[in-house]
Formats: sequence, structure tokens, C-alpha cells
Amino acid sequence: MDKTFRPAEVEAKHYARWEQSGAFAAHADSRAHAYTIMMPPPNVTGSLHIGHAFTFTLQDILIRYHRMLGRDALWQPGTDHAGIATQMVVERQLALEQSSRQKLGREKFVERMVREAIDRVVRRVE
Repeated sequence: MDKTFRPAEVEAKHYARWEQSGAFAAHADSRAHAYTIMMPPPNVTGSLHIGHAFTFTLQDILIRYHRMLGRDALWQPGTDHAGIATQMVVERQLALEQSSRQKLGREKFVERMVREAIDRVVRRVE
């Protein structure tokens, strides 16, 4: 036995089987008691810290634990929860452009915020 554990080698053997069996999916027609955790997406500020890692680790443990208990467990990706942080980022950008949310108007400002949030999440994934 090798003294170094390489999770990628071990998980590669099992992952396809887990996906095909539906191990990661919730089932709306299940009679099992539901258990759900909303997973917030990366925040728009772009900085992750140990608190994020800790939170996601705990959520992962809880979902796996409840799934092993036989519950219909779902770890559901959510929507942006960092509206104030997004607004601050966009307002700073506008200030650099000699503009403001008041000058843009509500509709264009919200469009810009949505675009910024999507761009930051996409850049994270890439």
C-alpha cells in the first residue's frame, strides 16, 4: 500500500457509477424525508477565504450524512446573496468612469449589476 493517499485515483473509479445511480440527485417523487441546503454561489467581491471553505465543508458533510440516513438530500445551488457587495463593486466602477447609479437610472444600474455578477461568476468557473 502506498503511503500517500491520492483521492483522484480512488474517486475516478467510483464517480461515474455514483452519477449514473443518481447518488447526487434529489427525487421529487421520493417518499423519503427531504433534507435540503441552499448553496450560495461565489460572491461578487471575488475573494474567497477559509470561512467559505469551512462552510462548504460542513454543508457537504451534512448532505452526505443525511443521504446515508436514507433521506432525500439535495445540495441546491442558489442565487447571488451578495447584493450589497455587488452594488459596492459596481458603484466603485462607475465612480472610476465619472458616473453614478443616479446618473444611470435604476433600470440600467440593475442591468449593470446583473452583468457584473454573471461576469465574475463566469470568470471564477473558467
